[in-house]
Amino acid sequence: QVQLVESGGGLVQPGGSLRLSCAASGFTISTYAMSWYRQAPGKEREVVAAIDSTGNIGYTGPVKGRFTISRDNAKNTVYLQMTGLKPEDTAVYYCKAVASKANVYWGQGTQVTVSS
Repeated sequence: QVQLVESGGGLVQPGGSLRLSCAASGFTISTYAMSWYRQAPGKEREVVAAIDSTGNIGYTGPVKGRFTISRDNAKNTVYLQMTGLKPEDTAVYYCKAVASKANVYWGQGTQVTVSS
């Protein structure tokens, strides 16, 4: 059974850090483009960071310099290291895997709340 399971979310104070993990099962991520999205209340889901199968990386503007995406193909896991967190980073964070139009998988999401 294909599955993506995110973990690592929680409540953190402004300026704090969290590391999100996305563990894949039922398929191998090595040939997939992996990305992190987030969706804040009342807003559309937006891409935060992405890493393709060759290691090329991209970030959305507001998180550049603060977030780092990485992948460990041996562990079949993708990570999102988040530092310098701000209240506007509060959202549900989702992991996405794409190999083709027919092979697109989403995780269930993990809540990140940045508040004092």
